[in-house]
Amino acid sequence: MYPVLFHIGNFTFYSFGLMAALSIILPALFIARPLIKKAGVRNDFIYEAILGTAIGGFVGARIWYVFENWGITHQHIWSAMFSGSGFVWYGGLVGGFLVVAILTRIRKVSLGVLFNAAGPSLAIGYAIGRIGCQLAGDGDYGKPSTLPWAMGYPHGTVPTPPGVRVQPTPIYEIIIMTLVFWVLWRMAKKDQPPWYVFGWFLVLSAVERFGIEFLRRNPIWFWHLTQPQWVAVASFIIGVGVIVVTRRKAAAQVTPQAGKQAAAGKGSSRATA
Repeated sequence: MYPVLFHIGNFTFYSFGLMAALSIILPALFIARPLIKKAGVRNDFIYEAILGTAIGGFVGARIWYVFENWGITHQHIWSAMFSGSGFVWYGGLVGGFLVVAILTRIRKVSLGVLFNAAGPSLAIGYAIGRIGCQLAGDGDYGKPSTLPWAMGYPHGTVPTPPGVRVQPTPIYEIIIMTLVFWVLWRMAKKDQPPWYVFGWFLVLSAVERFGIEFLRRNPIWFWHLTQPQWVAVASFIIGVGVIVVTRRKAAAQVTPQAGKQAAAGKGSSRATA
């Protein structure tokens, strides 16, 4: 484990913080930016959206963490808000979404087009973030296991007990979400209805998180499921709804156009006859 990368004076560079930053910067610049530019969005707005996503994502992830762990954080809420660890993925997603939604409203840019580009970016960003979890050993690992590839995190920020080996769930998530990214990236490079690719991100990421939770250590929240699993269920339902609605809208727009073309074809054939 490498929770601390190096020191410069009194400043400490943490592996988790570095990967958290890269999980936003790299996908935004090399995945989202080309896709948004291809959709005809102004270049200056792209950088505004990237900055807004970064700020909203970090703030949302930290706020979600504080309230999710209120029993621990309420006694020192300000130190919890500004400490170097403690981020929740879904909080970052909600925070980034809200900030970008406000920006698109102000700049009059299609939010659906923007989030189609965000789909593959969020997927690979999640995978990069989990690299940080693996390096830091921050407690996102799984339950004790005797599998050949099980490992211990004795030097992590949340260390495993001596001799205990656990499921390396961050590695599983890195692999799965990289595959999800590949699927969404191929999808996003084609012309798609607004929100369609993002709907698939909600569905696929929900399936991944729901399944991986059976291997992790999070406590049962309600009806034999953890809190992240219930959030995943909500994400899946919303994603399916988005996919269905966008497909129906796209089909409804195509049908009248096809009817007009058919009518025009009949008219020209009669004129020729």
